[in-house]
Amino acid sequence: MTPSERVVALSALRDEIVECRRCPRLVAWREQVAREKVLRYRDETYWGRPAPGFGDPDARMLIVGLAPAAHGANRTGRVFTGDASGDFLWAALHELGLADRASSRRADDGLTLTSVRIAAAVRCAPPANKPTIEERDACAPFLARELAILDEVRVIVALGAFGWNAVLRVLAQAGAPVPRPRPKFGHGAEVAIGPRILIGSFHPSQQNTFTGRLTTPMFRAVLGRAREVAAGNP
Repeated sequence: MTPSERVVALSALRDEIVECRRCPRLVAWREQVAREKVLRYRDETYWGRPAPGFGDPDARMLIVGLAPAAHGANRTGRVFTGDASGDFLWAALHELGLADRASSRRADDGLTLTSVRIAAAVRCAPPANKPTIEERDACAPFLARELAILDEVRVIVALGAFGWNAVLRVLAQAGAPVPRPRPKFGHGAEVAIGPRILIGSFHPSQQNTFTGRLTTPMFRAVLGRAREVAAGNP
């Protein structure tokens, strides 16, 4: 696709995603959270809809997370925006020159990504942050279409095992030469799949960052490796 064609295609995809109501459990939960809120955000208007992808339409790196946080992207309307996971992610991307700022708390703050796009395996906030396999599969066509549009992407960073498996499933269904047995997730795991390389990272959730399972140097090392691959240095 040409750059302008990508912009048009991603805009059309975004419109479909934000109107999606395929999964009754997720629709009910995201809307309940948006109505009831939490005390610290009681005066804010929640997004309460699916969160589309965000970033450079000409990206060479795609980062795939799990799902929107109930009071993060489900509140702000942009993936990894307004929660602790996003704080960790934006700081690392900024350090590597891939984001124009080290933090982002609002969807309208003008954040710009360079050669990076971010999406989620499941586009709605799930109860307990645990989507079902059926919900993952219902959302998979959105990820498949986003990948097809982003034909400049050379490296995919999967945040967590859920994202890793979602990416492998989408690539396999698209006819990509996914190895068998399927590669296992691990922090720093790397596998070539056709013209693209898939790299795994622990998810920057508070459960991982607060316990030291994922440290800032660990995360930056994975993203730094992905930046190298995106730049054509496999």
